[in-house]
Amino acid sequence: MSRIIAVANQKGGVGKTTTAINLAASLAATKRRVLLVDLDAQGNATMGVGVDKYKLAKTTCDVLLEQARAADVVQYLPSLGFSVMPANGDMTEAEIRLRDVAAGDFSLKSALAEIAADFDYILLDCPPALSKLTVNAFVAADGVLIPMQCEYYALEGLTALVDTINKIRRVINPRLEIEGLLRTMYDPRNNLANDVSEQLLQHFGDKVYRTMVPRNVRLAEAPSHGLPVIGYDPASSGAKAYLALAGELLRRHDGGQLPLG
Repeated sequence: MSRIIAVANQKGGVGKTTTAINLAASLAATKRRVLLVDLDAQGNATMGVGVDKYKLAKTTCDVLLEQARAADVVQYLPSLGFSVMPANGDMTEAEIRLRDVAAGDFSLKSALAEIAADFDYILLDCPPALSKLTVNAFVAADGVLIPMQCEYYALEGLTALVDTINKIRRVINPRLEIEGLLRTMYDPRNNLANDVSEQLLQHFGDKVYRTMVPRNVRLAEAPSHGLPVIGYDPASSGAKAYLALAGELLRRHDGGQLPLG
């Protein structure tokens, strides 16, 4: 049975798309069947896996507006070992038009239901806002993975995000949970980072992943080559961190066992 995980944080620049891409690649490296869904009008996840967002015939927007079937938009990337549902600036249209659709919050959930059985994990790269598209992701998801920097404003933004998750769980999607909190761009030499990290552990306990993603030049460079970091520099600290994160996630859900065959 597939598990759908929304990678979300309304604050930009926290490593959200980096996490979605590299977790997808790391899970694929363990022979899981993975789909990465780009829900952001910037199309960064799409470009980051080597797909040209300017040359797309159909996108996630068409799926959400029921102008295309999910199966017809998903692209398998043999060199990376996982699939992507790509996006571009058209997602702005989806954001606006879904507001006028009676069941607009359920568009993504309905679309993914047709293909979910083909994947072990579906990762949803959300836009950096608590928007209609993010709500769609939360309605469709089983859990929300929250990448965040350990900095001054992080906890304030986290409160609003958790409130939204709780509201969606109460009103629409009772199975939604916080998948985990991932500390990104982490520098253990920074006292503030250590203080915020400690507060996260106090408030969220084992929901905070033990894996911490360090600041890493290779992580920043990889998207310009259209590659996850494990394809760009598998020996880098960034690659090792996301492989470790995939291992943590798998241990939580299936004991980390590789499939037979």
